[in-house]
Amino acid sequence: MITLILSAMRYTKINNLLGWLCFAIATVSYLLTLEPSVSFWDCGEFIACAFRLQVSHQPGYPLFAMLGKAFSLLSFGDNTKVPYFTNMGSALASGATIMFLFWTITALAKKLLVKKDEVLRASQTLLIMGAGMVGALAFAYTDTFWFSAVETIVFAWASFCTAIVFWAILKWEAHADEPGADKWLVFIAYIIGLSIGIHLLNLLTIPALVLVYYFRRSQNITTKNTLLAFLASIAILGFVQYGIRGYTINFAAHFDLFFVNTLGMGFGSGAIFFFALLIGAIVFGIIYSIRNKKPVLNLALVCVAFIYFGYSSFVYIPIRASANTNLNNAHPDNAFTLYGYLNRIQYGETPLLYGPLFDAKITDVTQGSTNYIKGKSKYEEAGKTENYVFDHNTIMPRMWSTEGSETFAQDSQFYKSWLQLGNNDVPTFADNMRWMFSWQMYQMYWRYFMWNFAGRYSDDDFEGQTNMQGIGGNWTTGLFDKGKHLPQAITQSNTYTPLYALPLVMGLLGMVYHFKRRKQDAVVITLLFFFTGLAIVLYVNQANIQPRERDYSYVGSFYAFAIWIGLGVIALANLAQKRLNAKLSAIVAIAICVIAGPVLIAKTEWKDHDRSTKWTAHDMAYNYLISCPKNAILFDLGDNNTYSLWYDQEVEGIRPDVRIVNLSLLGADWSIKQMQRKINQADALPITMPYDKYKTGTRDVIRFNDAKIPGYTEVKDVFDFITSDDKRTMVTYENGTSENYLPTKRFKITVDPNTVIKNGVVSADQKSRITDTLQWNFPPNYITKENLAILDILAHNNWKRPICFVNTIGSASMIGLEPYLYNEGFVCQLLPLKPEANVDDQLAKTNSLVMYDNMMNKFKWGNYKNAKYLDQQSTSMFYPQLLTSFSQLSLGLIKDGHPELARKVLRRYNDVLPDINPNLAAIQEKVTIADTAYKLNETGLGDKTIKSIDSYLTDQLNYNYYQLQNDADKLNRSELRFNLQFLNAIAGITHNNNQTELSSKLIAQLNDYQNKFKGALE
Repeated sequence: MITLILSAMRYTKINNLLGWLCFAIATVSYLLTLEPSVSFWDCGEFIACAFRLQVSHQPGYPLFAMLGKAFSLLSFGDNTKVPYFTNMGSALASGATIMFLFWTITALAKKLLVKKDEVLRASQTLLIMGAGMVGALAFAYTDTFWFSAVETIVFAWASFCTAIVFWAILKWEAHADEPGADKWLVFIAYIIGLSIGIHLLNLLTIPALVLVYYFRRSQNITTKNTLLAFLASIAILGFVQYGIRGYTINFAAHFDLFFVNTLGMGFGSGAIFFFALLIGAIVFGIIYSIRNKKPVLNLALVCVAFIYFGYSSFVYIPIRASANTNLNNAHPDNAFTLYGYLNRIQYGETPLLYGPLFDAKITDVTQGSTNYIKGKSKYEEAGKTENYVFDHNTIMPRMWSTEGSETFAQDSQFYKSWLQLGNNDVPTFADNMRWMFSWQMYQMYWRYFMWNFAGRYSDDDFEGQTNMQGIGGNWTTGLFDKGKHLPQAITQSNTYTPLYALPLVMGLLGMVYHFKRRKQDAVVITLLFFFTGLAIVLYVNQANIQPRERDYSYVGSFYAFAIWIGLGVIALANLAQKRLNAKLSAIVAIAICVIAGPVLIAKTEWKDHDRSTKWTAHDMAYNYLISCPKNAILFDLGDNNTYSLWYDQEVEGIRPDVRIVNLSLLGADWSIKQMQRKINQADALPITMPYDKYKTGTRDVIRFNDAKIPGYTEVKDVFDFITSDDKRTMVTYENGTSENYLPTKRFKITVDPNTVIKNGVVSADQKSRITDTLQWNFPPNYITKENLAILDILAHNNWKRPICFVNTIGSASMIGLEPYLYNEGFVCQLLPLKPEANVDDQLAKTNSLVMYDNMMNKFKWGNYKNAKYLDQQSTSMFYPQLLTSFSQLSLGLIKDGHPELARKVLRRYNDVLPDINPNLAAIQEKVTIADTAYKLNETGLGDKTIKSIDSYLTDQLNYNYYQLQNDADKLNRSELRFNLQFLNAIAGITHNNNQTELSSKLIAQLNDYQNKFKGALE
């Protein structure tokens, strides 16, 4: 007995020490590769909301914001350091995740090797610890987990919660027969409640947790009972997700509706009364269970109470919303808006078990529940939810898209393309299932899984989603890549990370061994793997191409597989014991698996995750803001523009005079209302509409109904007409309803030259270029709320504040104003200048001297030239944008008679940007830069740029030729044509600029490739 106790004490000490060692190794790795400032995507918003305790996008992450605020305080007033410390919070949470994963693996490994009350042998301890180290550290360096570990994102902390609850259930299992062991279950309930304030992914551990409880407590384990336990786990998951998280707020909202609208009490009174009832009911139930000795009921009610304790972090949301913070998404200051906010109702509903395929037509629209919004003293009705009736439906609709939605045409075309359906083909249920298995499951889950455990090609987001055979964003083992003659743009990229499938093999070996030796434990891990992976795929039911790769959603599934990687050490040692003794087989197995797991993954992935020198997200947002004139209104669109802008302004206080307007949000009434008040140093927008004219349910869409008005109509007159409540300005439908309509799409703004010069919109020396009237055609056939707000601004701004659009916003969002938009750096400013004739690209026009000052004297360059690693947004989105800015500015300066300044611009381009070729968009801009360099006698730069382009094109064309010879079906003929066109272009440029030697070489190459591809292009 004493020997057993001493052995257990030694084991516990070693286990604890090595767990902390895993924490240290992982955390140091993450700190060394930590991004020093803001990252792309959601990170900018999360940092800004944490720093100033604001309200982030739906469904809100209050606990995450509070944790971020705590870490931000470590900056000690240096706001430029805030993102480093919030990023550090993710690194520490991720390191702790690895620690708990180690303890989870060792707990499971011990159950595999050691029977209860058996004395641990040294070889067993060695093997258990080796399994824990290999599995935990292998996961530490996996692509998906590492990505979230070095930036301020919810998935690092969500993984931490997953690791804690799964470790805790194993602790409970080990001590379940001891008095007070159920405290671990209460602890798990509390962490689950807290995790809702970080991300919902942690709820998906519930089925696995319930099965652990069932296997440990049940005296009659049968297939039938196991199935019933599984169904019970789904019910518990549904109760927490929909009952506690969702309907709690829904009931509170309707209590508040009754108290406010019927009893005449204040807002929030009914919600407070409901929560008092709820607390009273739980307390009564707990007391009842104690007095009547009902331990199971007591445990259940205590767990529910602690889930609510954790969930109570969401009180933060209405409190901060009521404080009118600068960032206040959806303004959820009451129970109704909070319920919609939590359930992301603005994104619409996704059909799961029954609904339409993409070819279904809407035959009717029925009204559902009433929508309520907060009025001055009561809740007001804001219309009803609309339920669409379709001409046909199916079970398990996977290929779905609502007719009339913004993405309907794109969705439908992609479905047809993916499944190779003709335009007249009717999709069948079999097609529906093919889509589910091939795109939703394989392309949007198994591809990600293979990234992490087999290896990965480059991270070209969209090609990876749309092409199962391509080399952009797909998985590879690397074993046969040399024979494929892959382009160097792939094989020499930081994002080429072949793992030779060794981690995959180790995990599969561990999984098989686990099922053979402890089937119940293996079933639990399988449930964790499934519910945090494929179950998400089935539930989310993604339609069409996503804005970004979604691998981060499945990190819990990869966590589960890493457990099997650890157990693979034991499986390998078991095989080795056929020839070696126990101790030597353990050492050999650990050594092999350490090299094939953590060492290989860390060595291969490091270059793809070392963000320690990257500043692009911060500096690109800085350039947007610095491009704006004083007190500008800046319209932007998209996450990677907006969130970094919010960070720069809200945290570092960069250009607080600029009013950032996200057009994606401006379509919501709460967003327009927020724009009507001052924030920071930026005045309210000149939006004159009272709230009643644009609130939800009012003027959501104003349709075009041509009134045959001759000529162009003043924007103010159009605006007054479409916002009038006079019935004479409305169209009446057969059902008796009336709504405003747009009578013309031909708009104008009359310009007073003296006013625009006085306001500094244009300089006095540009007076001759000032137009007397801006005239343009409004492209869409309807006006949405964001368009309505823009028209209000145009009608009432009177050139008092500069109006700018980020130059990546897209023509559709510029409502036809392109002839009057001039590039001034990273933004296009609306200027009352006479439209330029014979301009192919209206957005290529420059206000050259202003743009020169911005780019040459004010811009920052994100350490582009020296960064060890540049992510996909830096290379494929912003690098071509920078090239475009340099190209357009140099051409604009030449056009305006400043060739010497144009030379300086090209030299600055050469100084600050790296010579990379991420895509054909970058190549196109480099072709123009090379041509301009030759024209300006910058021959060295021209030659350098041409040779760089040539190197890239020949690299691609050689790979295209390999494809043509070996698998012509995989040849991308469109890409081939572009490659040849660009090769032809640079051959022509060098010939026209008398670069004889270089031109001869390029022409010879062009002739050679044209001969090689002659048959493929016919």
